[in-house]
Amino acid sequence: MAQPARINSEPQQSEPSRDTGVAATLAVIDLVFGPPPARAFDITLWDGSLIRGKGAPRLDYGMHIRRRGALRRMLIRPSELSIVEAFISGDIDITGNLERAMSIGDEVGSRIQSLVGLASLLPKVLALPKDDDPDVEQSQYKRALKLESGEKRKSTSSEIEFHYGVGNDFYALWLDPRMQYSCAYYHTSSDSLADAQAAKLDHICRKLRLKPGDTLLDIGCGWGGLIQYAARHYGVDATGITLSQTQAAWARRSIAENNLGNRCRVEVRDLRDLPPAEQFDKISSVGMMEHVPEAEQEAYFARAFALLRSGGLFMNHCIVSYNVARSRNTLGDRVSGWLWKRDQFIDRYVFPDGKLVALGGIVSRAERVGFEVRDVENLREHYAMTLRAWIEALDRRKNDALALVGERTFRIWRLYMSASAHSFNTGAIGLTQTVLAKSVNGQSSVPLTREDLYA
Repeated sequence: MAQPARINSEPQQSEPSRDTGVAATLAVIDLVFGPPPARAFDITLWDGSLIRGKGAPRLDYGMHIRRRGALRRMLIRPSELSIVEAFISGDIDITGNLERAMSIGDEVGSRIQSLVGLASLLPKVLALPKDDDPDVEQSQYKRALKLESGEKRKSTSSEIEFHYGVGNDFYALWLDPRMQYSCAYYHTSSDSLADAQAAKLDHICRKLRLKPGDTLLDIGCGWGGLIQYAARHYGVDATGITLSQTQAAWARRSIAENNLGNRCRVEVRDLRDLPPAEQFDKISSVGMMEHVPEAEQEAYFARAFALLRSGGLFMNHCIVSYNVARSRNTLGDRVSGWLWKRDQFIDRYVFPDGKLVALGGIVSRAERVGFEVRDVENLREHYAMTLRAWIEALDRRKNDALALVGERTFRIWRLYMSASAHSFNTGAIGLTQTVLAKSVNGQSSVPLTREDLYA
């Protein structure tokens, strides 16, 4: 097999290529990804040409521009979303560590997300080659235009259905046996995913100070792992509610198989449909708050408060955004966000029905309805570790995943989880567990110390 041509750092010194589009591509690569002396990763072109990055320290990933017209499509309307879509569609590939490669988007944005940067880039982008195959060019370009149009999508659309409609069998490929699709709790970095997820469930039960005879409501119960754990190990009577018929069916089968039907049940119900007369001693919400729009969060807490008996505890486990908390919302920030379309990948593909918000806003909305904050814990590093375990498991079952959901959906999930791990690792987002009490005349059921959590 012939070795790929090696191209020196300066475009004018590159070896001759039969493809006239290479020279134009090199000029844009230097502008967008940085010139070879400053870039610490390699880029391979569609014809096999290899452009060595000479920056230090060397990074453990590389980029492969797989199609002749890929760079043109990605940059004709440059944004975070267009870069993401180039990967999802297979226009470009990342070799090596995909999580660390997520920094590429931030670096590209810092170079071109101003009006001046875009103006200098546009003529060079227009000179980039198109694909020789008109069918590829047309289908990929139409997809890019559709994504950039800003058209609102319904929750049943093909672009977001992957998150809710991929099916139980897909999740079972890479989740732990209890099907926990939320942050695990690691005592050590060598813990298995299954052990860390069991530790998470126990940690929540301890924070809620569950005891035999308590009634527990789990809002957004998923596949029923928490309610089963709480019933088996803490002797509670547990009810889970979910909006997913497929999750409910799975949970009910599992409850029956584990002979927990007398103490566990799962209902397909909206929290807002539960009557206030249906009271609970303890309430949990794990990974549900991310789906509640900011404007509706106070009402969400008010409903939970009404359903909780006096003296009861509510444990809210959710992702929060530190970028939102740090934003000054200046004119420059708004212009940059509009140009770069930051977080559009998350908005379109991951959480179409809600946005991540700052912890301070969540706490203030809970307090406004009467809750007293008793404990807040940040598990940011734990979620990065959880995501890496999911990615590793998904990669092990790649062939099974492709058979179930296809190449495009597989790439979406792998990118989404890698991007999330990067965001947790770099401190852009965090995972908080907040224990809220419905105190009576200043009296709550919370012990004086946290010693009971670790006994």
